[in-house]
Amino acid sequence: MHIIDILIIAGVVLALFGPKMLQSIAHDAGKGMGKAKEMKDALMSDLPVEDIHNMTKNVSRVPLNSRQALGMLMTSKEEQVETSPTKKPAESVEEKSQDYNK
Repeated sequence: MHIIDILIIAGVVLALFGPKMLQSIAHDAGKGMGKAKEMKDALMSDLPVEDIHNMTKNVSRVPLNSRQALGMLMTSKEEQVETSPTKKPAESVEEKSQDYNK
């Protein structure tokens, strides 16, 4: 969208609603955004972040691209279980793909 288009739309909205109504709409939108932020902060403070972090350690790896998916398919399930969780998935896939290319 070009700046001229935005100015035309702003002019039409101003002509339709008037300056008082636009001020009221902007004020209500600001209040709504403030309440939404408060609700988000309340929700984030109530979440069991530590439990979620521990759950992510137990979830199996998910491939992020086709190369990782291929590498995971070509390895046996025992090898996937034995990989350390601290090792980056991209590194292990690259190493596996180098082994397959030899």
